[in-house]
Amino acid sequence: MEIQVYEGNVEKAIKILKRKLQQEGLFREMKQRKFYEKPSVKRKRKEKEAQRRLRKKMRMMKKFE
Repeated sequence: MEIQVYEGNVEKAIKILKRKLQQEGLFREMKQRKFYEKPSVKRKRKEKEAQRRLRKKMRMMKKFE
């Protein structure tokens, strides 16, 4: 990932970097890895996330129909 600084505006570049990291889910992953997660809990969390993504995808498809 590369963030370019224009006209010496470092604050804006940092803000853009944080936004990109947030969108990629880096902060959420760091928070999850802070403590051990049992395999059963991990599996349930992944299923729940998949369901959430599916619902979001269906909403988006419905919006464009």
